[in-house]
Amino acid sequence: ARSVASWVLSVFKTRNKDVMLTLYKSLVRSILEFNSPVWNPTKVGEIQAIEGVQKTFTSRISALKSDDYWKRLKEMSLMSLQRRRERYIILQVWKILHGVSPNDIGMKFRENSRRGIIAVTPPLVRGCSQRNQSLYDGSFAVLGARLWNVVPMKVRSLKTFLSFKEKLSDFLASFPDTPLCEDTPVQILTRCWTGQEQGGCDI
Repeated sequence: ARSVASWVLSVFKTRNKDVMLTLYKSLVRSILEFNSPVWNPTKVGEIQAIEGVQKTFTSRISALKSDDYWKRLKEMSLMSLQRRRERYIILQVWKILHGVSPNDIGMKFRENSRRGIIAVTPPLVRGCSQRNQSLYDGSFAVLGARLWNVVPMKVRSLKTFLSFKEKLSDFLASFPDTPLCEDTPVQILTRCWTGQEQGGCDI
C-alpha cells in the first residue's frame, strides 16, 4: 500500500482534494482493507503503521496541509482505518446472523428482552497466559461479539443490509474518531469509539 501511495503521488501532480480522495479510495485504501474482517491487527504498533499510510497520503493535500491528521479526516469525511475495520467486523456479524455469510466459527446469538439479539462471547479458560489472552481478545469471535453488542438495538434489529450499513455508519460517526495510546490495553481497544474509555495520543 505504501508503494502504491508513493507511485500515485509521483505520477499525479495535482494535490486537489477531490482528485486525491478519489485516487486514495480506489488505489490505496482498497489494499489496506483487503480481507479486513479476518485480518485485524490488535497491536498498537501495527495499527499505527497501517494508519500511517492514510496519514501520510492525506498530508499531501494542499488545502489540508496545515491541519492535523484527525482534522483532515473530518474535513474529508473519512474514518480512521481502525474505525473502518471495526465497522467491517460488525457488518460481517450482521451477515452471519442473517445467514448471508456462513457461520464457520460457530458464532452464537441469544435473544435478550431488554437488548434484543446479542452475540455470545465465547468463554476463555481461567489462568491462561497473557499471550493467549491477547489472541482471545483479538479474535473475530470475541471482538465481533463485543462490537456488535454495543451497537444500539434499533440499529441491530434492522433486517436489510443496506439500511443496517447506513445506520451503523451514522452511529459510528456520532463518536469522536480519536487515536490510541501505546499503553492502551488490547481489551480496551474495542470500547474506545463508544466513549466508554477516554484518552489518546498523537499517531
